[in-house]
Amino acid sequence: MNCYDFVVVLKGLDIIDDDLAEALFEAGCDDGTPFSSSGVAGIGFSREAENLESAIRSAVADVQKVGCTVHCVEIKENSPLLAGVS
Repeated sequence: MNCYDFVVVLKGLDIIDDDLAEALFEAGCDDGTPFSSSGVAGIGFSREAENLESAIRSAVADVQKVGCTVHCVEIKENSPLLAGVS
């Protein structure tokens, strides 16, 4: 398995409070770091999976378990998917 780094940006939220962070952790986002900055809320993930699609799909499903809506997913530059791409 590879580890994939990406950010799930949430829709309709500008801050992640402690209660939501705990709910996300309990929903399976224990490999993610919640953040809020400049009116944007999201979770930075470093998720192990067979491929990038599986990593993203499972993270989005975990985020949706707590009632959050995903706005978009941003793939970080150091993701194994992008290795060797310039």
